[in-house]
Amino acid sequence: MPRDHVQIKAVGELTEVNHHQIHVFRAGDADKPKLVFMSGSGTAAPVYDFKILYEKLRNDFRIIVIEKFGYGYSDIWDAPCDVDSLVNTQRTALDQLGEKGPYILLPHSMGGIEAIRWIQMYPEETQALIGLDMASPLSYAEWTDADVNKRIRTMKILRRLRLHSLSVIPDNDTLSENDKRQVKLLQKRNAFNDCFINEARHIKQNASFTGKQGPISCPALLFCSNGKQTSGNWVRNQQDFAESIHAELVSYDCGHYMHYFRSEEMSERIRDFILNEIMTDTDRGAE
Repeated sequence: MPRDHVQIKAVGELTEVNHHQIHVFRAGDADKPKLVFMSGSGTAAPVYDFKILYEKLRNDFRIIVIEKFGYGYSDIWDAPCDVDSLVNTQRTALDQLGEKGPYILLPHSMGGIEAIRWIQMYPEETQALIGLDMASPLSYAEWTDADVNKRIRTMKILRRLRLHSLSVIPDNDTLSENDKRQVKLLQKRNAFNDCFINEARHIKQNASFTGKQGPISCPALLFCSNGKQTSGNWVRNQQDFAESIHAELVSYDCGHYMHYFRSEEMSERIRDFILNEIMTDTDRGAE
């Protein structure tokens, strides 16, 4: 569906990276701590997917949602999907819009691999990590090539069947009627596109590579689901990853898109973590 279709209208800004358009949504005071939301695999409309959570935080923080190629309002094209390219594309988009770190990264699911690599490569511009049931290299350590190929085959079958999304953004008061129309259009436009498939093809390699680059060291808060909608040993791997980086782990008995179910509790924990731990440490260091 062409970008200038009358029904599809970006709510953020489009900036050019590698001769293609990336969509970034920004809200809130630019002088406040910057929360960068990073979507998981196959989330068709990240700017609306995260809205139920970031709306509860925008008065206290700068909100940034990056939509990678193939996601949301960004272009669909055959972009490089190695983890370093995925990270640098997002950084370039922010730089071109005049955003500068430090950033607090909030990845969901597979976005966790990109967030970890971001912190490894650019520790000076990452202030903290807040995982929204995020993946880590441990999450994919037990995956085989057959597992990856099965996931890709499933996505291709769903695309042929014209199914629009594996995740359904719940009907809630945060989304306006226009938001809901945009979600449906973007799900139809983006469903199981080649960007999603190429990311899936690279995930095992990206996770392994990131895991070999050494541990990260930054303040971290991790939220964990009950693991029923993810892979085997998900909760155990979350616990092990949290322990390895000395992170606080908060577990809820809910699904993988946990911000749909626990946004109120999560927003309060995020606010407390940043204002009472991250910013306090920053202020102390400036003295």
